[in-house]
This record gives sequence, C-alpha cells and structure tokens, in this order.
Amino acid sequence: MPALEITGVDRTFHVAGKPVPALRDISLAVQEGEFVAIVGGSGCGKSTLLRLILGLDRPDRGEVRVDGQTVRGPGLDRGIVFQEHRLLPWLTAETNVAAALRRSGLDSGQRRQRVAEYLDLVGLSAFAKAWPAQLSGGMAQRVAIARALVNRPRFLLMDEPLGALDALTRLRLQAELARIVRHGGTTALLVTHDVDEAVFLADRLVVMQPHPGRISDVVTVDPAARRDRSSAAFLRVRDKVLGMLGVETEGARAGAYETAA
Repeated sequence: MPALEITGVDRTFHVAGKPVPALRDISLAVQEGEFVAIVGGSGCGKSTLLRLILGLDRPDRGEVRVDGQTVRGPGLDRGIVFQEHRLLPWLTAETNVAAALRRSGLDSGQRRQRVAEYLDLVGLSAFAKAWPAQLSGGMAQRVAIARALVNRPRFLLMDEPLGALDALTRLRLQAELARIVRHGGTTALLVTHDVDEAVFLADRLVVMQPHPGRISDVVTVDPAARRDRSSAAFLRVRDKVLGMLGVETEGARAGAYETAA
C-alpha cells in the first residue's frame, strides 16, 4: 500500500458566484521515503493539492488517504514549510522550533533535546538564541525546516520553500534540503516553479497543467542524473519537463540529450 494515495480528486472554488475549477481528476500514489516534486505554472493547483494533503481543505470529489485512511484534517504526521519562513518575531530560533512541540507529549527536557537535535541538523546550533531579525533569509528558512521536522513527521510538505531566497543561497539550501530529507527517510512533497530544483531534489516529477489543474505526466529521475547539474542526463530530464510546460530549450531543439543515459 502506498504511504500516500490521491484518487480522482476534484476541487472547485467559487469566485463572485462563479465556479472556478482548481483541480480535476488528480490521482497519485507516493511511496514511503519517496521525494516527489510537483511542477507547473501559476494556476495549476499545486498549492491547493498540498492543502488537501495537509488536511486544511477537503476535495469535492475523490479521496486523499494515508495508509488507506482518509485524511480529514491536519495531523502531526504531516509538516509543512512555506515560501516565507513565518517565524514568530518575539521568539528565538530555538523557541520557534519548540513551539511546534506543544502537542507532542514530550516533557520539557525531551523537548529541549529534540529542538537541539534539529537545530544541529540544519546547521544552526550556534544561533539557537538568535531572534528572527538577526538571521539571514536562508538561516530563517532553515529554522522553518527544523520546525517542520521537529515532530518527526512522516510527510514533509514544502510550498516553494526556497523561492524567496537569492540564487546562491537557494543553491546551497537545495543541497542541504536533499541531505536533511534523506537523512531522516522522510517522505517529501515539494511544490516548485524551478524545474532545475525539482530534478536535483526529487525521485519523481509530477508535471501539472492549468485551467483546471491536472497531471499531464510523471517523470522518474535517475539518481545518477541528480549528481551533476551540467551532465547530459540532468539536462535531458530538465529539458523534457520544460518542454511539457511549453518551454523549448536550445539543447532540446538540437536533440543534444536524446541519447543521454
């Protein structure tokens, strides 16, 4: 049985009294420990799909199931990281992370130990007492990742978590995110507009088209392709997905990667 299963999901919103279909007939199975990236342009329902998985919204038709059980609301088994870190400015890095443990059932000593463990995992042990205003954008986002992981959720959901960062910080955190997710064997779902980022991080790419949001294809990424962004294997997968999204690259036009392993 898949860890997460989405079957025949539709979601429609109403704007000014008119129906606006956001998702149409979405079906996807995610295995335990898999890293799945959801890519597509604006308006294809990527964030809506994450909200359904998180349990913040319900589908009009179809089901979202975890271990065969219908998702009916949020739970500690699912953590989320947003594009903006959303740290509470009156709390330090460690107390922001600790806030996620209020319903954990751990005693105070166990909570302190768990917070220290996850700040160390994201490389911020030295900044445990820092206020959000004293952290760089990349550091604040790492605190947000620690906060999402501190309950040891089975599923880490990420909605453009690196989208607000500068290019260099984003590249560094992509490598950190890959290490962190695979370190804990977490099942991860990432929403991103960045196809390079998706190929670098994910085992599979779910390609979505808009109006209404629907899955047009699912692309498997060979682990070897992720190791070198300049390799023909990496570029072949990237250009294939960009082509599905209506972006033709020079390499694709020239057929440069057609025979790449």
